[in-house]
Amino acid sequence: MMLIPVISHAQEPVSTLEFQNAAKALEVVQKYTKALQAGDVATMTAQLAPGAMVYGLGGGLDSLNVSQHKDYYTNSTNQFKHTLSQELYLPVKVTNNWNEGEWVLSWGVNTIQNKATGKTTRIPYHTAGLIVNGKIARLHYWYDMLNVLRGQGYEIKPPSN
Repeated sequence: MMLIPVISHAQEPVSTLEFQNAAKALEVVQKYTKALQAGDVATMTAQLAPGAMVYGLGGGLDSLNVSQHKDYYTNSTNQFKHTLSQELYLPVKVTNNWNEGEWVLSWGVNTIQNKATGKTTRIPYHTAGLIVNGKIARLHYWYDMLNVLRGQGYEIKPPSN
């Protein structure tokens, strides 16, 4: 009996910055962020797919559905003016991996100004949005919630023994 070695060519995950829908994916995410700055929650919501999920918003680990996202930003834009700066967007397509799909990664600073007090807080952020059929199907937010709380006047005190 002959022993024939079997060679497996497992496919490695692949990421590419150039793909057919890159411009459209970028447009959707930029429309979403421009609407945030305009306080236009309806346009933000229109960029989300009907079953979209949003993670990390409000500093929580829980997810928000489209309706909860709309409520969150309605409340936020009623209280704060959002101004984004230092924006950077990177469309990337991932294949053969757990996070397969067409994504737009973004970084920047969201300076929120309290409409009642005029006080501002700078919030460096990172987002990752999965774009499916021209809509945001999944959106992940990362930012320092402690920075937000301190900017709003909360104090962090060491625990008492």
